[in-house]
Amino acid sequence: MMGRSIAGVGGYLPLLRLSRKAANAALKWSGLSGPREGFRAVARWDEDPVTLAVEAARVALDGAPAPDKVIFASTSAPFFERSHAAMLVDALSLSRSTVAFDVAGSRRGAVSALLMALEGTGTGLVTAGERRPTQAGSGAQLAYGDGGAACIVADKGAARLLAAASLSHDFADIYASREHPTPYAAEERFVRDVAVAELIAPVVREACRKAKIAAGEIALSAVVEPASGAYKALAGRLGLTAPNVATDLAAQAGDLGAAHPLFALALAFDRAKPGDIVLLAGFGSGCDALLFQVEREVPGARAVAEALTHGAPFSDYVRFLNLSGAVDLDWGPRSEFDQKVAAPVLERYGRDMMGFVGGRDAEGNVQFPKSRIPVSPHAHGPEPLADVRLADVPARIVSLTSDRLNYCPDPPFVFGLVQFENGARVMMEFTDIEGPPPAVGDPVATRFRIKAIDRRRGFRTYFWKAVPTARPTMEIQ
Repeated sequence: MMGRSIAGVGGYLPLLRLSRKAANAALKWSGLSGPREGFRAVARWDEDPVTLAVEAARVALDGAPAPDKVIFASTSAPFFERSHAAMLVDALSLSRSTVAFDVAGSRRGAVSALLMALEGTGTGLVTAGERRPTQAGSGAQLAYGDGGAACIVADKGAARLLAAASLSHDFADIYASREHPTPYAAEERFVRDVAVAELIAPVVREACRKAKIAAGEIALSAVVEPASGAYKALAGRLGLTAPNVATDLAAQAGDLGAAHPLFALALAFDRAKPGDIVLLAGFGSGCDALLFQVEREVPGARAVAEALTHGAPFSDYVRFLNLSGAVDLDWGPRSEFDQKVAAPVLERYGRDMMGFVGGRDAEGNVQFPKSRIPVSPHAHGPEPLADVRLADVPARIVSLTSDRLNYCPDPPFVFGLVQFENGARVMMEFTDIEGPPPAVGDPVATRFRIKAIDRRRGFRTYFWKAVPTARPTMEIQ
């Protein structure tokens, strides 16, 4: 185990950030409230744990070798029986020989998976994504946040594992179930006292003992707090002096669940200098504590830190309730069309759709989707097309239309023609447009998103959408 390293990190937050101050103002009449400062990252209707994890993984994989295993961790993944990790393999256009498996049931799942990958061999991609349901007016609704994170594990990297320790403990501080899908939490003081004394402190102390360091030598921490004030109590008990980046993340984006410790770890790596020791601790049904020594700049860490500053603040609490699924609006007959996707169709075209893979003909023309006969006017008949992934190819807007006639759970519905640098032209939906719409000729990037949700059958399909390349920047409080 020792000597294995993190070779890259990634993180992704939705563009929308709800002002907690505005949300509390909307709830003032009720006497209910949640955290009052900072923001909550809010997923759009077309974002879920899978799409968030894919976007985080794209950051981590930039310039990195293809992994031989993919692990996906979440407590809010959309399917009970369907491998989300296998979906990531297709969305990232990885080889289907890649080992893929899911981790669920615990907020520390991603940290446990990271430790497993570090104890193994080969190159592993550990991902996490969360969009946890909450009840309107609950403290969790404003305390939580939506987001994704990822780590690349390899024999050699930028941050070397020094030591690790684990403890499994069925501590019911919070739970969600099929019968009660929104979180049910125990009393906060009880949670803080037991979690610190019986779970987190012993594990961190054991990790320090194995690494032969004192807690005071730790430069930065990424420790998930099960209750407010937990890190302060932990620091006092162990002699920790390092700032806790996970606490800062919760204030600016919310508690990201299984993705929170990995996202905070990336933020800590961005602040760290070569030689610094960084503590990572995941909490949930026990605790895992890992100590890393930073040897050089960690790829992806700067991009994750920048992602925290990219956001579009909003204060419309009703819009938030709609986006988070806490209210079910009547959208009328426009929303009643059937969106069933047959399994044979998904089998034939799913990998190209998930990975945004087009084709290049013998003349070099690129198109999407593929067809037996190329769309080029120079084509003479059927010919095989070489695979071309469009997801990372720069593109610009050729045409753009915004309307409120087509059904969209967060109107308006925006679509248009996109021209890719390699010659492909694709009619695409647009998303992440806040404020004035982009203009023809503006550059766009692509994001992996939900295409449609078949609510009658509990199924969803995915595709790629265009977003403005320039993302709004918000001031960190």
